[in-house]
Amino acid sequence: MTATYAYYPGCSLHSTGSEYDISFRVVCEELGIAIEEIKGWICCGTSPAHCTSRLLSLALPYENLRQAKNMGLSDVVAPCASCFARLKTAVYEANEDPKIAEQISRAIDAPLPESMNVLSPLEIFGNDVDFTGKVTRSFPDLKVACYYGCLLTRPSKVMQFDECEYPMAMDNILRAVGINTLDWSYKTECCGGALAMSRTEIVLKLTHDLLEEAKTIGANAIAVACPLCHVNLDTRQAEVEKEYETEYGIPIFYFTQLMALAFGVPPDRLGLKKHFISPDALLSGIS
Repeated sequence: MTATYAYYPGCSLHSTGSEYDISFRVVCEELGIAIEEIKGWICCGTSPAHCTSRLLSLALPYENLRQAKNMGLSDVVAPCASCFARLKTAVYEANEDPKIAEQISRAIDAPLPESMNVLSPLEIFGNDVDFTGKVTRSFPDLKVACYYGCLLTRPSKVMQFDECEYPMAMDNILRAVGINTLDWSYKTECCGGALAMSRTEIVLKLTHDLLEEAKTIGANAIAVACPLCHVNLDTRQAEVEKEYETEYGIPIFYFTQLMALAFGVPPDRLGLKKHFISPDALLSGIS
């Protein structure tokens, strides 16, 4: 594969979701996929910007796309689901409304870059990538519920990614590297996202529902592709257990961590020690 992707890590992958950044880079290296971090990238605005100003919420993503174009790159990969959504939304709205496109151009003081393609890692790893010879570990006891969250596929007219209500991209990738994933109906339910600090009681309820369903279907791990989903499911799990007088102890992985483990990458290179729910016991039986 010769294409180089402009890599937009966003704020989370350089902070709370650093293990996603680490494992994403490792998987790209293992698969020979070239990525180049966007020079001078800025925050995409995420929830606060679009709650405050439509123009700001579109100009911030476009400034990052402009920086990628200046590097000579048109394919931008954004692992964070929120960043992915904001970048995709900006491109969609500019294409749909010439007036807003003009306003964005004035805001960033530059012509809008053309033919920009915003992608999720789930797309670049799923687009005919050959895993032959890469898988060196097996996970016979691992039963994973793939949790996509509410941003990766919605709204479908904007995201144009996978099946909106029942996506399979993450399942297909993990199955291709020998990991058993389970069918369940909570793939795209919301975990509370941006309400994590302001409406904790709602987040606890939604997170409880997800963990309870995962337990019901027999999952002993959950795979995610969103830093905020990981925070809610991992760091709040003990709080949920206390609130609802139950026990889960379900490790939450970034799907890239599971891919890297399947490729034989040592666990200590993947930021697993950062997780609140330790996966050590679950991974002790891998071969």
